[in-house]
Amino acid sequence: MGRLKRVWQWIRRIKPRTWLLSLGAVVVLFLLFLGGLYAWDYTNSAYFCGTTCHTMPPHYESYLRSPHARVACVECHIGRTSFGVQITRKAVDAQFVWAYVTQQYEYPLHAKGLQPARESCEKCHWPEKFSWDKVVKKSDYPETDSSVPIDTSLVIKTGGGSARVGLGRGIHWHIENPLEFYYTDDLQQNIPYIEITNADGTKTVYTDIENPVTPDELARLPKRTMDCIDCHNRVSHTFLTPAEAMDNLLETKQIDPTIPGIKAKGVEVLASPFGSSLELANQAINRVEAYYQQNYPAYYQQNTATVQNAVAMLKEWYPKLHFPDQGLDWTTHPDNLGHKDWPGCFRCHDGKHFTQDRKEAIRLECNLCHSIPVVYTEGQSAPAISLERVNEPDSHKTTTWLIEHRTKFDASCQDCHDTRNAGGNDNTSFCSNSACHGTKWTYAGFDAPALAQIIQPPVKQPTDPNSPPAQIPHPIGGSPDCQICHGLKSPVRPMPADHEGRTNDLCLACHVPTIPPEGYNPEAGKPPGIPHELAGRAECLGCHASGAASFPQVPQSHKDQNYTNGQCTTCHQPAKAGEQGTQSSQPPTQSAIPKIPPDHATSACAACHRDGLAGAPKFPDNHADYLDANCGDCHKPAQ
Repeated sequence: MGRLKRVWQWIRRIKPRTWLLSLGAVVVLFLLFLGGLYAWDYTNSAYFCGTTCHTMPPHYESYLRSPHARVACVECHIGRTSFGVQITRKAVDAQFVWAYVTQQYEYPLHAKGLQPARESCEKCHWPEKFSWDKVVKKSDYPETDSSVPIDTSLVIKTGGGSARVGLGRGIHWHIENPLEFYYTDDLQQNIPYIEITNADGTKTVYTDIENPVTPDELARLPKRTMDCIDCHNRVSHTFLTPAEAMDNLLETKQIDPTIPGIKAKGVEVLASPFGSSLELANQAINRVEAYYQQNYPAYYQQNTATVQNAVAMLKEWYPKLHFPDQGLDWTTHPDNLGHKDWPGCFRCHDGKHFTQDRKEAIRLECNLCHSIPVVYTEGQSAPAISLERVNEPDSHKTTTWLIEHRTKFDASCQDCHDTRNAGGNDNTSFCSNSACHGTKWTYAGFDAPALAQIIQPPVKQPTDPNSPPAQIPHPIGGSPDCQICHGLKSPVRPMPADHEGRTNDLCLACHVPTIPPEGYNPEAGKPPGIPHELAGRAECLGCHASGAASFPQVPQSHKDQNYTNGQCTTCHQPAKAGEQGTQSSQPPTQSAIPKIPPDHATSACAACHRDGLAGAPKFPDNHADYLDANCGDCHKPAQ
């Protein structure tokens, strides 16, 4: 009680002014605390990050339409961690504020110093979760008057999980298995050296055989442990290409896909750079309406509002693709999720990253991460998506199969696959898939020179030039495109040099398929046969390249190739005895052709023989257009 009494007496001695000052101090401290909380919360908001700094509009705009539009910027750029750690990381990021104030930065901006996935992505996405296969459909609208999209369906093998429970496969295999890589550029697009730690602790190293690095160079290169961001680097800031933007607008019907040629016109104006002048861009987009007024007047008259809506949408989307003030568009920020517009997966899975003994490669395999794509259009039957086969041959399991399969194409392929028009892109069969053969894979190493030294196509033994043409040892389709593999510059098995200029329709005239396709006609496309005997008539061009109207003349393509007489019978064969066009069942002899008398050696043949003057033998009807120079091709001087 005595102690409480002394405290009360001390309180009573405090002057009212002191009480007021103390209370004021408490209020100020409380307000400062509230202000600090508000400032902390505000500076952590996406609105502050995206709008306060004039360098961030492109990133903020793409963030608002991303899958992470409800995830705060700081959750990725600072990380989900304790308040104390966030304070220190934010203090370090003050360097960017200083760079902004002093203008010490360069466009385009790229994120630096991102937190590891375990500090950001994995706070929401459980890394050991297994994701089952998922069917995905993508629609691409053609840049023609057609409004029917080309659909591609495939199964994405996301996978993941832990090897402890028998999983750890699919695309998310990379999460389960430690993987480190070295890179040579700031955007990590060129990866010459990869190191994988196996389950037993050993390491497997893969190097780019086209761009090898020395140990000294490797020691100076930056090294990174792979995580989610290495593939999903644009998950919150995707910069669409003009074609992607148009496909989205057409698929969602924001622009009517039935407008003739709207995909091509839209891509044209969205891809055009106009610097920082949005007015010039809008003027160009306005000309789209004029284009339809002039070129499709009937359609425009009936669908004026539809066209005007398309113009309005193009105006809305143009500034979402171009940020000239920041030096940024879809070409400046690579998207590693895919392998078409950017290297993406092909940074490593390009077919030319090999082990040091050059026996195995990082697999370049379509169905490693997804099923074989199926391409179809509206109105066709539902696609049948091919999954993994239980009877897959051992050859298909090698790490270089995709690169080798074109050189090992034979009759056994049709045991499992529809091989019609193999190598084509008309989607009539498994082997004519336009998702595979209809695209130029810029970033894959199919034709890498160094790869050709490791994987060489089978060497074909030279044959006797006088022997019959070789048969086709593999299946063919109804309209095969032989040039895909056998073109003069093909890396697979090119045709001989003397076949240059010969087209696909001539191949089957000489080369007979061992397994003919359904409806195959061996006579179709064959060059015309020779309807007469060859004795005394070996100078084919003397008649057939003379311009004489009574003889079939060689086509211009033959003249362009400078074909000689000796090459004619390579394709054009004389009719066999008894067949149509044969004049005698016995081969004629040179003696059956009249000879030129000695006293006629310098005579002008046609002067007498064309009309039979002075009793001279008259030209036969089929010699009516012959010139003097043609006569000596068959008629020889008498000895």
